[in-house]
Amino acid sequence: MLHKRQINTRIVAGFLTRSFGSDETIAIVLRRVSSPIIAQRIVPLERALQPRYLAWLAHENAAGANVYVTANPLTPGSRRRTKGSIAEVRHLYLDLDTDADAKLTALRGTNVVPIPTAIVGTSAGKYQVLWRVENMPFEQQESLLKALAVTFGGDPACTDLNRVLRLPGFLNRKYAPASVVTVEYPSESTWHSQDFQLADSEPNREFIRPLIGSANAPGKHSHSESDWAWILGELARGKDPVKLTRTLAEQRADKSNPVYYAQRTVDVASAWLWLKDGVPIADVVTMLQVRRRFQIPDKLCSARAHEIAFTAQRMIARKMIA
Repeated sequence: MLHKRQINTRIVAGFLTRSFGSDETIAIVLRRVSSPIIAQRIVPLERALQPRYLAWLAHENAAGANVYVTANPLTPGSRRRTKGSIAEVRHLYLDLDTDADAKLTALRGTNVVPIPTAIVGTSAGKYQVLWRVENMPFEQQESLLKALAVTFGGDPACTDLNRVLRLPGFLNRKYAPASVVTVEYPSESTWHSQDFQLADSEPNREFIRPLIGSANAPGKHSHSESDWAWILGELARGKDPVKLTRTLAEQRADKSNPVYYAQRTVDVASAWLWLKDGVPIADVVTMLQVRRRFQIPDKLCSARAHEIAFTAQRMIARKMIA
């Protein structure tokens, strides 16, 4: 059978071994596109790696079942895959389904997140991006997952602790013809919460908050919110963005990287205004690149421009539904 020859259980085993410890418990989920019935097996990693078990999964996949695995290990003895059964946070993850290649390029070039541990190609132009992490509280994981989705235009529904991911090496049976789920490993590192500039001090949150309504008491605004309002107003009045960047960097010497903070504030605000005026996002990306072409290396400049444009686009979308 052609489909069965496309399945590679060595890739499956390699992904599982990289993702989980030998003594850990995982959940394997099988789901057919044509049926609402879901089969789930909660097993030790050693059992999932046995040749007979992998052969059974390959048989089910070839016969039409999609195969998934939990992003986080489960507590030994668990009978269900609930949030309460998750043993620890193992991965942060991001689903990129629309404009995914451009968003992935932006993610690779930005310095607000570290290099991904794995990038899973779930089908043509669709990806699941994973970062292996440790010592991360459950509530912080969900907060960071939502921030990742907002920043990079990912699926905001894919932010649960008990989320399952497609297993590389198997076939994605959602489409005809079926496509092989691929994986690449850009980094061997294990990351920590401080490696993600998407937490409370993360710039995008400072920008988004005043646009969708702040939790602060009326009349009270954070310093960053005031910066955003001032920059937005100055740009709307036609002030020079280069001079504004220099002025803001001088005013915010309290930031760990004042120049980065100022450049990002001015550029996100510019993208926001351009998009609100109906400028196509491709043109917004080009204008951002031109603005910083002498300050930032070409490859990083292009990726950064895409990421900022998509960030502004998501901010506008959040404002519209708020």
